[in-house]
Amino acid sequence: MRKLFILSLVIIPFFSFAQKQKPKLVVGIVVDQMRYDYLTRFWDKYGDGGFKKLVNEGFNCKNANYNYMPTYTGPGHASIYTGTTPENHGIISNTWYNKVANNSMYCTRDYLANTIGSVSAHGKMSPKNLLSTTITDELKLATNNKGKVIGMSIKDRGAILPAGHKADAAYWYEGDNVGKWISSSFYMNELPKWVQKVNKKNNSDKYLNTKWETLLPIENYTESMGDNNPYEGLFNTEKAPVFPHDLPMLRDSNFNYSLIKATPYGNTILKELALAAIKEEKLGKDEFTDFLAVSFSSPDYIGHQYGPLSIEIEDTYLRLDKDLEEILNYLEKNFEKDEVLIFLTADHGVVNVPQYLMDNNLPAGYFDNAKLIDDLSAYLKSEYDADSIVMNVSNYQVFLNHEYINKNNWNVEAIENTIARFLLTKKGVAKAVTASSLKAAEFTDRILGNAQRGFHQARSGDILYVLESGWIPSGYHTGTTHGSPYNYDTHVPLLWYGAGIKKGQSDHFVVIPDIAATIAALLEIQAPSACTGVPIIGLLK
Repeated sequence: MRKLFILSLVIIPFFSFAQKQKPKLVVGIVVDQMRYDYLTRFWDKYGDGGFKKLVNEGFNCKNANYNYMPTYTGPGHASIYTGTTPENHGIISNTWYNKVANNSMYCTRDYLANTIGSVSAHGKMSPKNLLSTTITDELKLATNNKGKVIGMSIKDRGAILPAGHKADAAYWYEGDNVGKWISSSFYMNELPKWVQKVNKKNNSDKYLNTKWETLLPIENYTESMGDNNPYEGLFNTEKAPVFPHDLPMLRDSNFNYSLIKATPYGNTILKELALAAIKEEKLGKDEFTDFLAVSFSSPDYIGHQYGPLSIEIEDTYLRLDKDLEEILNYLEKNFEKDEVLIFLTADHGVVNVPQYLMDNNLPAGYFDNAKLIDDLSAYLKSEYDADSIVMNVSNYQVFLNHEYINKNNWNVEAIENTIARFLLTKKGVAKAVTASSLKAAEFTDRILGNAQRGFHQARSGDILYVLESGWIPSGYHTGTTHGSPYNYDTHVPLLWYGAGIKKGQSDHFVVIPDIAATIAALLEIQAPSACTGVPIIGLLK
């Protein structure tokens, strides 16, 4: 009897665990270039059904951070969905120097693929450069390919990297004179009829034939700088960076349909595509979990041009809030709350316009990379009487010519150290570290640790350098950029809502790779192959 009793204790908990209901649909939302403070700065102007619903009725990880550099779109999306950092998944930048082929490599470029939906080369893309599985790949494996996975974004990399290697589809937007959603032969031979229908309707024209005016009276945008200020960029042929932006007049001089990417309406056409996908693909309507990965790219284009203190960026987020509300309303109308799991995060933040910071006596500056390359060449010429030691300088990395160095029987580590010391003499450089050092030890310093986790031994350079806080590469006379290991680029929102998620918030430090680990725990499937994240404690029911 005792043996039977013990057996029953084992069987009953296992049976209850096995019967746990899983979400029918996971919706992953990434906002391209969303700092955490956009939640708090614009809070009073958000409606109740978008960002506020996710915060008030879901779980808010208030201290979510990227734990590597460079904080760019490609590495960001890859890290969210692989649950690891560039040192493992291999997407070290949007574009990087290929030291084997001695050319430039775009993160999703695949010359063997063909464009579907257009005659251009914009669809010659795939996830082949991504070296780890994604949480979406693991879902496909766990359901024996019965769960659908679809990725979509204005940007190809924002659709492809989240969708992973086994996706049913990924869609992105081709601008210029095309104005259509396209894909790659990696996924399909032709666009589904419902996508063709969306393309035929072409709502881009509807939005581009109107002026971009503020959603609220412009005097209500008290969280932003004045509309006409010297820190904002211009559309081509525009005389001042002010509302209203006359989109019909700007189309011809701003690459026609590409103009919509740099307006809030880029978010709106993506929302329309997402809702059509849920309906037409019948996502979440069978016993196998489906996954829709949506990445809103327009805030990045707008943020680069105008900066985070602009009325344009505030208006973009107020409009995005309404797009999110429409998505949430649709899901709640068509599903029970415990049938859908939603998370929202960003692929990186952004720094305030450096010139604005400098004018307000805050640390910032502009770093001249072209001058650095010239100065480094002259320095190495004087030290080694050689012109061929460096192959490339890009993405805050110096790539050495190992063949030339070995031919001259020089010590690679000595040259690395020499260049690192030289870099530290340049104004604006905060840190420099060699590949040899990154391979030999694990850095506990947060900034250098971020650099190390962004370092891939086969793809990265031989010396990495980090600019001072507030510094960006020169060439951005107005507007701004991102890519650093500092808080303004690494601290992003992370909101959870729906199936398995309790209401609450936490100030505990979590890292972006924890997202995929948490989803794996919620879906009870294998974590991605190179996952270094851990499930976030406290948000699960």
